[in-house]
Amino acid sequence: MTAILPPSERLWWKHPLDRVEGTWIAIAFVWCMVMFFMMVYWHAYGKQNLSTETYKTTPDKFAAKAEAFAAKYTVRTETEQKIPVVAPPPDSDVYLIGRLWSWWPILELEKGKTYKLHMTAMDYNHGFSLQPANINIQVVPGYEHVIKVTPNQSGTYSIVCNEYCGINHHTMVGRLYVK
Repeated sequence: MTAILPPSERLWWKHPLDRVEGTWIAIAFVWCMVMFFMMVYWHAYGKQNLSTETYKTTPDKFAAKAEAFAAKYTVRTETEQKIPVVAPPPDSDVYLIGRLWSWWPILELEKGKTYKLHMTAMDYNHGFSLQPANINIQVVPGYEHVIKVTPNQSGTYSIVCNEYCGINHHTMVGRLYVK
């Protein structure tokens, strides 16, 4: 029997495996097991995957927390829309809102300090993509996503929405400063 022609007998699966077929099936199975356990290993020890916490919330509750946070730690405003630039102390909770078509507020964090970043979307699914650090998280309405971040390089970073959210999706860009 060849792979090009159909089997001559209809019950081909009742025939014994050829040694070469069995070898390839064994190799494929072993490789699948290696890849499966490597995913678990890299998640725990690779320090490249974000372990996030997620909680149910409502837009009103999250907006109240974010507005209180911004009112407490605002240091200046930027852009024509007067978006607040917020500089929270290290080891604090930081709130970021994604909504059509902006990230609010602008964050100013300290290099080498750890923060708990809380995010939610107010209206549609949005994607939090921190560039050029290549951190990507899908931000879903009704859920508060929490990640621990420790900036390790100073600079200005862009926060880009990488989930299509409507006609002005391409303008949904925020900023994060690391001092």
